Amino acid sequence: MEYKNENQICQNCKKDFIIEKDDFSFYEKMKVPAPTFCPDCRFQRRLLFRNNRVFYRRECAMCKKSILSVYNKERPYVVYCRECWLSDKWEPLDYGREYDFSIPFFSQFRSLQSKVPRANLYQTNFVSSEYCNYGLDFKECYLLFGGYDNERVYFANQILNSRDSLDIAFSKKVEFSYETFECQQTNKLFFSHHCIDCMDSYYLTDCRNCMNCFDCVGLVNKQYYVFNQPLTKEKYQEFIKSNNIGSFKSHQEFLRKLQELELTMPHRFARIYKSTNSDGDDLLEARNTHNSFNSQLTEDSKYLFYCVNNAKDCYDTSFQGFKSELVYEVAHGFGGSNQAFGVRNYFNQNARYNEECHDCLNIFGCEGLRKKQYCILNKQYTKEEYEKLLPKIIKQMDDMPYVDQKGKIYKYGEFFPSDLSPFAYNETIAQEYFPLTKEEAQKRNYTWKYLEERNYQITLKTKDIPDHIKGVREDIINQIIECEHNGKCMEQCTEAFKIVPEEIKFYKRMSLPLPRLCPNCRHYQRLKLRNPLKLWDRQCMCDKENHFHGKDKCKIEFKTSYSPERLEIVYCEKCYQQEIY
Repeated sequence: MEYKNENQICQNCKKDFIIEKDDFSFYEKMKVPAPTFCPDCRFQRRLLFRNNRVFYRRECAMCKKSILSVYNKERPYVVYCRECWLSDKWEPLDYGREYDFSIPFFSQFRSLQSKVPRANLYQTNFVSSEYCNYGLDFKECYLLFGGYDNERVYFANQILNSRDSLDIAFSKKVEFSYETFECQQTNKLFFSHHCIDCMDSYYLTDCRNCMNCFDCVGLVNKQYYVFNQPLTKEKYQEFIKSNNIGSFKSHQEFLRKLQELELTMPHRFARIYKSTNSDGDDLLEARNTHNSFNSQLTEDSKYLFYCVNNAKDCYDTSFQGFKSELVYEVAHGFGGSNQAFGVRNYFNQNARYNEECHDCLNIFGCEGLRKKQYCILNKQYTKEEYEKLLPKIIKQMDDMPYVDQKGKIYKYGEFFPSDLSPFAYNETIAQEYFPLTKEEAQKRNYTWKYLEERNYQITLKTKDIPDHIKGVREDIINQIIECEHNGKCMEQCTEAFKIVPEEIKFYKRMSLPLPRLCPNCRHYQRLKLRNPLKLWDRQCMCDKENHFHGKDKCKIEFKTSYSPERLEIVYCEKCYQQEIY
């Protein structure tokens, strides 16, 4: 069958979007209808099912010990500590029920969600890392959310193979670094983003293989540079000694100068490396991958976000690790094939509409199963019974769809309605990528978690924090410090924060100024260093006569995450290579 591009109107935001002819081929492979939500609304809906960093103290429903959990006690869920949840002391099939053809599927699944126990956090092989979530092999980490193989990493998000670093995000193989974003293989790199193989440097943007550089943009293979100008080793060392590195006021001035410099330097239209026929941003070794971001080792895929290891034929997938194939509308999973509409599933095959199921085959609408097959709503069937019943359920989902309070219709082929998210909007990472005020969220019928009354007294105002780290005493760890935002932002602000002992030691050792924001607000500032997760059609801005296009302005067009109204100078790959390398 030959397909054509189709224009659709998103039933959520009411905006137009295009379903391209190649998309229909993928939907045919998955045996699902085309989506009725636009790509942005689909992404936002998936993010509503992930709470990274909002913890609550509660009791394990099985062993009764005190635990941290991402689930608020006010929500109707049974929560076990991870040890109990993984044990053989309970059986998920005990919660199975017959499919009721008089009730919409999603109503039945919501009932199952409230009965089947769920794990408090998502921790595998964590050592002295209680206040962390979504990870593997963490040792002595604190407020680290997402990643694997990390030691002594604090206040971080999506970190791989890193050591002894603070306030970093979406980075890999980082050591003794601070306030870095999208960096790889760095050592003693501070206040920098999108850098690779850099060390002993401060305030860098888009630099590669640089050492002893300060406040620079777009450098490659350089040493002893300040504001993109070369210095001798002696002059560089003199500059570092004389510029009050540990001062917060100086820090703000260095950031301002870096931002000014960024506007004078050309920027690569997209950070896409070792890839073919792919568009998006922050892609590595991608092939035929489109409209995707922060992903690597992907093939024949579209609408990906943070899929980091061998994804093939995957659409609308976020936070997916390990080898995955034929995956559609899946949030936060690992491995598997022929999966659609799932949350936190591991290595399943031939699966639809499941949450927290591991190593299962041929399951539909299940919660918390492990190593099972031919199950629907946690009820066991024979192969013949399963294959006979499943088409009837899919037809019933079309004939009797779930309709939410806003009138949005959910038939077979739609991801879980936001009503089924276990979290309030402002508890989830949807707030990070699609920030809303309380009033905006409630207008759209999202639940909202009100801040609990403070049971602490702020003992140190932001204005009273010493400007230089040398003026900060060791007993700062006993202070409750006011966050500069004071809760007046949309950044999950905690209003106050404390400095932990390992943190002050790091600041003193590296001569870094004390932060003025709580960890949540600092996290949001780092996310602002990323371009929007959107693409615009633009033309190269290069008019250099010594480039390959000669006297005429470069006419190469591309898709870029730099919107047309932005002030940065954006070059195609050829012009950027000629100018920078």
